[in-house]
Formats: sequence, C-alpha cells, structure tokens
Amino acid sequence: MRLGLISDIHGNLLALEAVLAELEREELDQIVCLGDVVAGPRANESLARIRGLGCPVIMGNWDAWSVDGMPEPTGPTEEKLYDIGAYWAERLSADDRDLIRSFVPTLEFELAPETPLLCFHGSPNSFDHWIVATTPDEEVAAMLAGFDAPVLAGGHTHLQMLRRYSDALFVNPGSVGLPFDLWSPEDVRIAPRAEYAILTTSDGRLAIDLCRTSYDVGAHLRAGLESGMPHAEWWAASWQHQA
Repeated sequence: MRLGLISDIHGNLLALEAVLAELEREELDQIVCLGDVVAGPRANESLARIRGLGCPVIMGNWDAWSVDGMPEPTGPTEEKLYDIGAYWAERLSADDRDLIRSFVPTLEFELAPETPLLCFHGSPNSFDHWIVATTPDEEVAAMLAGFDAPVLAGGHTHLQMLRRYSDALFVNPGSVGLPFDLWSPEDVRIAPRAEYAILTTSDGRLAIDLCRTSYDVGAHLRAGLESGMPHAEWWAASWQHQA
C-alpha cells in the first residue's frame, strides 16, 4: 500500500498542482486530504481539483469556518487572517459549499492488515487542536481521548512532523499551500515550498517520507495581490522575506 497525504492547501492551486504532479509519479493506491482546502486566492479551483481526485477529505477549521462563519479574533494577526478567510468564503459557490459540507471529521484507513491509520485535522476530537513535536504527551493524550490507532495523521499546524506517541507514530505532512517557518500571535513566516507525505507498507514494514517541492511562489503572490482581498500586502510580505 502506498498512500499520499496532503493538507492545508489554502487556495494555493499552483502549489497543489506541483504536489499532485509529483504524487502522480509515485503510483499511489490512494490520496487522503487532511483538510483546509480553502481560504486562499484560488479556493474554488483548488476545491474543483480536489473534487476531481475523488479522494476522501477531512474537515479543516478553515473549511468549516468558510461555510459556518469566522470565529471572533483574539488579536491583530487573527483579525487579518479572518478578514482574508471571510473574503474568500463569500466567493464560494453553492456547489463549493455542498462539497465542503461533505468533508468528514475523521477517517480510518487500513494501511495493512492490523495496521489502521487514523486521519484527522487538528485531532480526532477537534479540528482546532494544535499538536506539534514539543506538545507534552499528557496534552496529546487529552486531545486523542477516545481514539487509538498505531498510525496517526493530522494537519492544521502547517509544520511537517514525525513523532512517537506512546506505541503510535504520528505524522503531519505539513502544508501544501502555506507551510510555516514560524508561527506566533505576533508574526507569521511562510516558507516558499509545498509539502506532503507518502506512507508505504510492504512485507510488514512501514516507511514514512516527508517530502517538499518547489512551485512558482511569485505567481501565487501576484494572484493574491491582484485579487482585491483585504490585507494583501501584509499577506504577501509573509513570503517575500524568503522568496
């Protein structure tokens, strides 16, 4: 079994196409999307591309907010991000919204006999839970309460990760369209790359590859700057220090 994991596309169609071009060469059995397809400059087209794959999709926080409304911001960075998210949400079609509502909160996938993979966005209990390499095990245990699998896959943090948790392996494929080099309430730094993961099971062995590829970041930034979305200059500057 060879499984591709993608997550956190955020309307970045160019990054998505770059990742899918690489995955097409990998002769995969299945692709799973861990959520947050929307909230970016080409959200409609990214949704259409995901629809065309026919792959299972997990409900991400931005996916849900795009159909149910943005939460209240708790600081200036969130205020900008929610303004941007609301702008793109208003441009979703009825078909786009129906597709998003079909996304599932969790998915269990059989990697191999006796080896299920549990997929979610933040955690199986909340798409907004934040699990990174340094999250204490006791906090992870609370977020995973009621769920168990030997392999766990989540997105949301935009940070690639492979960590051991108890007897399980936890993989985060990173973000296709918005990978973080830095995230804090005061600052966001976005890496000029696209990220994904490949899981391979064969003869009782499991291999997990965390992958990165390039795409035309400049073209993506121009699409955002020319789109009319709020805070476009601030958004683009998050990339421009590295592009």
